Amino acid sequence: MKNILKQLRNEHEWSQQTLAEKVGVSRQTIIAIEKGKYDPSLPLAFKLASSLQVTIEDIFIPD
Repeated sequence: MKNILKQLRNEHEWSQQTLAEKVGVSRQTIIAIEKGKYDPSLPLAFKLASSLQVTIEDIFIPD
């Protein structure tokens, strides 16, 4: 699944570590999601969307 997580994170001027702390995961998890190597669980996707003040559909684009 493609995503624009990195773009949204940069718009908030947050580091990967900052976003990771906000949603309760490791920085490595954020890196893997941004690179498309890991699809987050639904609860994590909701946390990401809530933290970035967007919808899940705004972050993730089905292949």
